[in-house]
Amino acid sequence: MTGIYDFSALDITGRETRLADYRGKVLLIVNTASKCGFTPQYDGLEALHRELAPRGFEVLGFPCNQFGAQEPGDAAEIANFCSLKFDVTFPMFAKVDVNGANAHPLFNWLTEQAPGLLGTRGIKWNFTKFLVDRSGKVAGRFAPTAKPEALKSEIEALL
Repeated sequence: MTGIYDFSALDITGRETRLADYRGKVLLIVNTASKCGFTPQYDGLEALHRELAPRGFEVLGFPCNQFGAQEPGDAAEIANFCSLKFDVTFPMFAKVDVNGANAHPLFNWLTEQAPGLLGTRGIKWNFTKFLVDRSGKVAGRFAPTAKPEALKSEIEALL
């Protein structure tokens, strides 16, 4: 049986990163975009990361251009935007697809573990969030409208 720690992904610099490197941590995995109405959520994600990382929490950002072409930049542009505009310090990964034939296997697994409304597997928009507990089990899926700060109590319950 496949689990979250069986996956790897390229980080924003192109380095292969194993999710097993995050074993034992609570994770919030988010598909992000730089030109989205939800882009200001980077502030809330970064605030959660800074406050809770010392307790074993990580935000993992996965840029995606599948929704309204709202992440058109290359890796360097995305990294620069996140750093300069939002002072992002949490791990950012290379741009991925989250739906369809070319979806990253991690997102296929996440949507299988935590289907959306009425059991749908597809991700509907940027800033969909998946909360993963310390054992690697998906503990929740949250819509793009869910503000990061609203998830704090659920995250803290897993820490």
